[in-house]
Amino acid sequence: MTYTVTVRQWAEPLRVEMGATILETALAEGRVYPHGCKSGNCGACKSRLSVGEVQMAPFSEHALSPGEQATGLILACRAVPWSDCEVAWLEEDELVAHPRRRLDCRVASIDPLSHDTTRMRLAIEAGGPYDFTSGQYAELTLAGLPARDYSMASGPDDAGLEFHVRALPGGAVSNAVRERLAVGDPVRVEGPFGIAYWRARHDGPALALAGGSGLAPIKAIVEHALASGFAAPIRLWHGVRDERDVYLEDHFRELAMAHPNLDYRVVLSEPSGPTDRAAGTLADLLEPGHENLDGARVYLAGPPVMVESCLARLYERGLAQEYCHADAFYTAAEKARLEITG
Repeated sequence: MTYTVTVRQWAEPLRVEMGATILETALAEGRVYPHGCKSGNCGACKSRLSVGEVQMAPFSEHALSPGEQATGLILACRAVPWSDCEVAWLEEDELVAHPRRRLDCRVASIDPLSHDTTRMRLAIEAGGPYDFTSGQYAELTLAGLPARDYSMASGPDDAGLEFHVRALPGGAVSNAVRERLAVGDPVRVEGPFGIAYWRARHDGPALALAGGSGLAPIKAIVEHALASGFAAPIRLWHGVRDERDVYLEDHFRELAMAHPNLDYRVVLSEPSGPTDRAAGTLADLLEPGHENLDGARVYLAGPPVMVESCLARLYERGLAQEYCHADAFYTAAEKARLEITG
């Protein structure tokens, strides 16, 4: 049995099999639908249900609050139709809709950034042009390995693509990148995806929070803002466990020297010895009295626990959800667990 889902932004309706979600069906057909984590945790696929019924699989209240759900909002990634429906995804300010591309690339260079994070630069050989907005991500496929999502650390005007890959315990792809990927190896890139991108129309302060290799999309956002002449204050905080996890510090200190509106700092959550750096979590620095958030937009990327704890603190302080643009880095194992519990 199938249900007909009419999406306001499309000319043709979607036929959704019983038990399937709106988003998974749309993506399987190659249709463009705003989304991020695909597991009910980021809110990127937030939509308004105007007609019909859906069953919602478990999701995070950070992605969709009870109040929002009461007004008829749903998450397309968790919404299983129980009848014919009419929906419309929320029109975000400056919603981008770059064409999805499948690129044939080759590794141009590969080098270590820290003890567990590798920088991979790719040259595009076919399938371009690749248009995206700073802060978005792509799906990468290495030969013989499953696809994985990684954020672009480079900007849309750069000649190639840059990614930061952190090696994970038991991670087939991330460890292959660190241990055996070589210059010249082929990599398939598909994208772009994600809505935690730079909002160019905003002219107020920007707070950019990066946890671990979440620095990749934050780097792209900050560099793009500065290159475009953005003059309001930008606070870039990079949260890591200890000194050995810090990377690209010299690069950002040079940027801060060239751009007085950039405030860059490293935050250590588990320092192994005495330190002059800020200590604690990024969420700790968001406690009332620490930072002025008036008029700010916040960009967050990193592990789910970091993103969720920071969002909770930001919301407690009264910052509206529409001013927080988050990209939580779920591992393949975490995504699989979410699908099972969903």
